[in-house]
Amino acid sequence: MPRICACFLVIALCMPVLCATATKPPEPIVVGYVFPQDAALTPGQIDAHAVTRINYAFANIRNGRLVTCFASDAQNLALLTGLRKQIPSFTVLVSVGGWLWSSNFSDVSLTAESRRMFIASVMDFLARYDLDGLDVDWEYPGMAGAGHRFRSEDGRNFTLLLKELRRRFDRETVKSHRRLYLTIAAGSGDDYLAHTEMKKVQEYVDTVNLMAYDYVEPGDDPLTGHHAPLFGNPADARNYSDDASVRAFEKAGVPAGKILLGVPFYGHVWGEVADRNHGFLQPGKAVPHAYAPYSVIAGTMLNQGFIRYWDPISSGPHLYNSEKHIFVSFDDMESVVAKCRYVVTHKLGGVMFWEYSGDPAGVLLKAINQPLGNGAAGAKRVQ
Repeated sequence: MPRICACFLVIALCMPVLCATATKPPEPIVVGYVFPQDAALTPGQIDAHAVTRINYAFANIRNGRLVTCFASDAQNLALLTGLRKQIPSFTVLVSVGGWLWSSNFSDVSLTAESRRMFIASVMDFLARYDLDGLDVDWEYPGMAGAGHRFRSEDGRNFTLLLKELRRRFDRETVKSHRRLYLTIAAGSGDDYLAHTEMKKVQEYVDTVNLMAYDYVEPGDDPLTGHHAPLFGNPADARNYSDDASVRAFEKAGVPAGKILLGVPFYGHVWGEVADRNHGFLQPGKAVPHAYAPYSVIAGTMLNQGFIRYWDPISSGPHLYNSEKHIFVSFDDMESVVAKCRYVVTHKLGGVMFWEYSGDPAGVLLKAINQPLGNGAAGAKRVQ
C-alpha cells in the first residue's frame, strides 16, 4: 500500500476515537443562589455534594467599589469556602447587584477609570474571602428595573465591564494557576436581549444564568398563570416560556452550553380568583406578604385545602383553593424533572436555582440532580 494511502487509513481509523473524545459534552452543572441576608449559615445547611457552585447573594457597589452588606457575610463566606475541603471542585462566587441593588452598575461601568476601580475592588474582595469568581446580576442594563439609574449606553458598557473583568481574571489565573469564574444573571425577556450585546457578552462569561421565572407576577399581571412554564400554552396570549427564552438567547448568539436554565424554589400567589378553570388564566389580585417558598407550599398548602392541577402543555403545576379563591403558581418535582430533561436534550450548560433556603429538605435539589445524571457526584462534575 502506498505510504500516503496508509497514512490516510490510519487517520481515518483514528478519527472516530479522536472525535468522540473531543466532542464529549461536559456534565451539566448545578448552580444555587444562597441569600441569607442577616442570617448566619449553619454547618450542614448547604449540601456541597448536590451543587457544583454556590452564588452568594448579594454584595453591593458603594462609591464605585464592591462591598459586603450584611453582618454575617464574612462568616457565611468562610463556611461556604470551607466546603471545598470536602469537594475541591466545589466553587463559591459572590453575586453583586440583584433586583434592589443594581443602582450603581450604570455609573461603575461608564468609563474606563470607573471600571478599573471597580475591577480592582473585585480582585481585593475575591482575595480577602478566598472566592472563585464573580456573578454580575445587573437588573437591568438600559432599563430602570426597580427604579435604578440607567443610560442608553449601558448595553455597550456592560460588555466592556465584562470584557475587562475577564481580562483581569485571566491574568490572575496565569499567576495563581487557579481559575476565576465570571458569570451573569440574565433577564429572560426580549427587552433584556434588546438592551444587551449577548453575542459579545457570551465570549467573556462562563455561564449565562437565565432567570427563567417571574414571567407573570400578581400585582403586575391581572391574570393568573404559570410564572415559570417550560413551554407556552396557546390559551395564554402572553406567549412566554422557558423554551422560548432559551431559543431567543441562542438566536442572540449565546451557545447552548453556556446557558443555565433557572428554576424557582418559590411560588407566586394570586387572591380573589374566581372558581373557573381551576383558577387558571382568571383575574386575580396580589395577596400581601404571600411570597411562598416551596417548603411552605408543600408543607402548608398542598392537600390542605389546595388541590394540585397539572398542565401537560406547559409542563407546569398550580394549586387552587376553591374556598379561599387562591391560585398558586410554582415548580414541583415533576416540573423540575421535565426541565432538567429539557436541559439534557437541548445540551444546555445546566441548571441554576433561586434560592437555596426555599427547599431546605432538598426535595427539588434531588429532583434536579437525578435527570442530570449527577446524583451526589459533585466532585466529578466538569465546571
